[in-house]
Amino acid sequence: MLSFSGGSNKFCDGINRRNFLKIGAFGSSLSLTDMLRAKESGKVGTAKSAIMIYLPGGPSHMDMYDLKPNAPSEFRGDFKPISTNVPGVQISEHFPNQAKMFDKLAVVRSLVSVDEHSDSQVMTGYSENINRVVHHPSFGSVISKLQSNQSDIPPFVSLRGMTKGTEPGYLGIAHRPFTPDGPGLQNLRLPNGVENDRYDDRKSLLKNFDNVRREIDASGTMKGMDSFATRAFEMVASGTVRKALDLSREEPKVRDRYKGVEQFLTARRLIEAGVGCVTLSYGGWDTHSGNFKTLKTQLPMLDRGISSLIQDLHERGMSDEVVTVVWGEFGRTPKINMQDGGGRDHWSAAMSALVAGGGLKMGQAIGATNARGEYPVDRKYKVPQLLSTIYSAMGIDSSSTFPDNFGRPMYILDDREPVTELL
Repeated sequence: MLSFSGGSNKFCDGINRRNFLKIGAFGSSLSLTDMLRAKESGKVGTAKSAIMIYLPGGPSHMDMYDLKPNAPSEFRGDFKPISTNVPGVQISEHFPNQAKMFDKLAVVRSLVSVDEHSDSQVMTGYSENINRVVHHPSFGSVISKLQSNQSDIPPFVSLRGMTKGTEPGYLGIAHRPFTPDGPGLQNLRLPNGVENDRYDDRKSLLKNFDNVRREIDASGTMKGMDSFATRAFEMVASGTVRKALDLSREEPKVRDRYKGVEQFLTARRLIEAGVGCVTLSYGGWDTHSGNFKTLKTQLPMLDRGISSLIQDLHERGMSDEVVTVVWGEFGRTPKINMQDGGGRDHWSAAMSALVAGGGLKMGQAIGATNARGEYPVDRKYKVPQLLSTIYSAMGIDSSSTFPDNFGRPMYILDDREPVTELL
């Protein structure tokens, strides 16, 4: 039988689910009205899928994409900027691979966020405090709701487990991500001794039980449960997802490029298999102490992951079809503290985000902070505005609405004016 492996969590809809087969099913596609509105506003993008790379803990903008070499020493820190292949744009010395391909990248240096340790803001466009009440869906869940795809491919995959930033909110449990963590990967195989005909019999038997359960279900939960079961059977039968997760199918030289950052390779393979949205996380960036010691190790690894992924997408002709964004929940204090060789604390007044592909305009640094990296002085944008731009790259109008749990129409995003320089 299929098991649902992983830790048990209780989610906002009150249903206890396991951390393995949280597989979304596709709902309706964009309405004709929404598509015409999007076309009229020029927001229809070329991207078919998205990769959301989350850097948990709040990465330091001052040491990555917004260095201030002329600031006082207590601000500028230990790292030096290097030039990229885009004239006038410099980034951290620990990002040499990105520097060589920055014509394929863009950075927004003038984002402002909220002061909370949560991925809710960047993944849903709303703070965690708001989502405790309204339960807005994550980006991946919206993709699950709106896209069409093969029935044996999950529309939304989280390589970072089930967290608050991946929840579907009022879209319902059918749009939670598939999370292939722990021993759950083994569930993508047919049980030993079960042939396809016996497998079909089991599926029919479960359907009969579900028909009975549906008659007494008045909450709509059964509909979501149906989608989990249907997608689980189809995924097991096809094996497509299991093959995508099997990195041994890649050439050794490719695996070597991704050594230590294998999630980036897994994300690319899942996108190639037809997944609509993949989220992953890398590293720990809450560097209140030992900021420079930590980043001296982490930044080169992140550089390897990003550059390898973007290089592969371009070589496979997928750069316009896949939009990638790399960010955390906020920046870090421009002024360095004295903890363990110097640390930086939480700083929501300024942060940077890296974007690639999706038909967006690359080879640029957008916006600027002041001379000490404390706050934006040019092209100030809120985090939801960049998220709205990613939706635009996917051809999704973020002024579209879904009914919440009470039937009220809710915008995908309230702050939805895009980062116009990217369009």
